[in-house]
Amino acid sequence: MRDTGTLGRYIWLWLFGLSLGWFEGAVVVYLRELYYPDGFRFPVIIIPTWLAAVELVREAASLLLLAAGARLAGRYFLQRFAAFMILFGIWDLVYYAVLKLVLDWPESLATWDILFLLPVPWVGPVWAPCLISITLVAVGSYLYSTPHRPRAYRGSDWGIVCTGGLIVIGSFVAEWRAVVEERVPESYPAGLFWLGFLLALGWFLVAERRQRVASSVERSRTPS
Repeated sequence: MRDTGTLGRYIWLWLFGLSLGWFEGAVVVYLRELYYPDGFRFPVIIIPTWLAAVELVREAASLLLLAAGARLAGRYFLQRFAAFMILFGIWDLVYYAVLKLVLDWPESLATWDILFLLPVPWVGPVWAPCLISITLVAVGSYLYSTPHRPRAYRGSDWGIVCTGGLIVIGSFVAEWRAVVEERVPESYPAGLFWLGFLLALGWFLVAERRQRVASSVERSRTPS
């Protein structure tokens, strides 16, 4: 990071993510104390419709908070997008850290969890969202800390990376009916997850390398 302003904003991103992650974890601690006093496990308990609606709005509000924090932390679109990646990853990792610290849950990284509720329940083993969050923090930090590098990603770059993300989401919603049918999920399509994850991350690395090569060529052509 070349300037103290960027470094200062980066530190505040971590403080924001850590705080929001604690809030998120605390809310779930309260819910599990009420509905799962003997520990969370599938099949899940269907909560009243009005309370489910409150929870859905809370999730949407959390995403809006992350987006607002990212908007304030960046000077242009890509830096703001990187800030959102950082915040989302920290938020999710701290959330699981809080549950482990307070409830000693999950038992392992293979433990099933409800990951999200919009537009349908997302379910999967804990290792999957944790891996995504670690990657988001790493890639987001790299992009956020190198704003001086010229970047012009193509529409195809965004399309391929987003396709990978949608494939990952597909792996999470594959067993969404297990929640509404109050049963234990049968299996997680890990192959689908890895396909989407590696496609998105791999293409980002390809696009970033192309940008750096193009920038090096341009500098070599510029008279000194």
